[in-house]
Amino acid sequence: MCAAVRKAVIPAAGLGTRFLPVTRSVPKELLPILDRPMLQYVVEEAAEAGITDVIVVTSPGKEGIAEYFRPRPDLETRLADDAALLEKVSSGARLADVSFVIQEEPLGLGHAVLTARDAVGDEPFAVILPDDIVEHTPGVLSQMLAATAHAEDAASVAVERVPWEIVHNYGVVDTDPAGERLHRVNGLVEKPPPGTAPSNLSIVGRYLLPPQIFDSLERTPPGARGEIQLTDGLALLMEDVALYACEFEGVRYDGGNPMGLLRASLEYALRREDTRAAAADLIRRLAAEL
Repeated sequence: MCAAVRKAVIPAAGLGTRFLPVTRSVPKELLPILDRPMLQYVVEEAAEAGITDVIVVTSPGKEGIAEYFRPRPDLETRLADDAALLEKVSSGARLADVSFVIQEEPLGLGHAVLTARDAVGDEPFAVILPDDIVEHTPGVLSQMLAATAHAEDAASVAVERVPWEIVHNYGVVDTDPAGERLHRVNGLVEKPPPGTAPSNLSIVGRYLLPPQIFDSLERTPPGARGEIQLTDGLALLMEDVALYACEFEGVRYDGGNPMGLLRASLEYALRREDTRAAAADLIRRLAAEL
């Protein structure tokens, strides 16, 4: 994708049912990995890739997400003498220009992206699912932009290889090789029946999309549960636009379920200098008690 990507859409309108009851009052996207919410990790990834405008698609009742990115001059005044804490509370608001649009009804990921059409305008953009957390520098979006720099007006999705015995749980791509860790997509299959998957390359929540995707989503009929699926929109987009799959480097964590978020917190704690020793000691003590 040759054109510069300045904007990213982050769908954050879901109910977070796997985290109930805490998500009755706390948006899933604000649940922490150690001391930072999942949402901040993906906004940081976007900023690293050169994105300056982040559009969060949210829903009624999730006003806490907007509150998180608002400046807190009262808190910053109280923390004026503690530079480390001051940096923590002010860094989120400085990462990018964050704005919000409301998805009034839960009509699917494709519909959530379509909701951001006016905010995105007629330019390429990224889509980031905030519960797919990937630990790597450079981040997934930066890797995707580098891998598809030659592909003008193309779209791309991030993929990772999963064990064949569980591939039926994922959306996967049918591809031909197009370069190192890059594949030309011929088709997409959502949760193929066991033994029928065209590959074990599963789609992960990162997309680089041209503005034509909005017209494709407008033409996408509702699928299961009456929802408009982004993968169905991509299938229509492929009638006119090339689609690539980028195998990213890094460790992916499924922050959409409690055990995935726990794993992320433990492994991030083991990587950080200020928490590594305490986390390792905690894990040893817990293992000894089993």
